[in-house]
Amino acid sequence: MNEERSYQIILSPHVSEKATIVADKNNQFVFKVATNADKLEIKKAVEKLFSVKVKSVKTVNVKGKEKKFGRTIGRRSSWKKAYVGLESGHDIDFSGVE
Repeated sequence: MNEERSYQIILSPHVSEKATIVADKNNQFVFKVATNADKLEIKKAVEKLFSVKVKSVKTVNVKGKEKKFGRTIGRRSSWKKAYVGLESGHDIDFSGVE
């Protein structure tokens, strides 16, 4: 897999209260990923971009919510979320501080 595809697969880290609890408890990190990415591609992309060893990948398809805009009913886009478990001794630092 080339580096360009890795950047297309991993869209962003997903930061939420649940994601923080999972990161502290199970050494897992949560990412927003491309909807057409499979588990093996996600694993290779995370290993390549962050130089870590991935133990497991679990994916969830998140349905978009219906929202009202005045009288009009709209729908947010559906997206895919990946829970990436790391081997012990590996960590990802998103702070960017060296």
